[in-house]
Amino acid sequence: MGVITTVQLSSETRDRLSQLKQSPRETYDELLNKLLDLLPSGDEEGVYRAAFRVGLLNSRLDLRAGRTVAHRELKRRLNL
Repeated sequence: MGVITTVQLSSETRDRLSQLKQSPRETYDELLNKLLDLLPSGDEEGVYRAAFRVGLLNSRLDLRAGRTVAHRELKRRLNL
């Protein structure tokens, strides 16, 4: 294992993460790495840059929060 560091979390965030653990012995490092693995690192065209992966995550959060515009609505707004 590499260098150990401290990450500051609110107790609410720690509790939410704790609920995702497979077992009480699973470390937060293991859990966070599993969560990070949910974001694809690339595709058949190559490895994604970090900025693209951040954008992908933000896009998924926007979808989840309902911050989207239907295709028809977008066409209407753009007069297409």
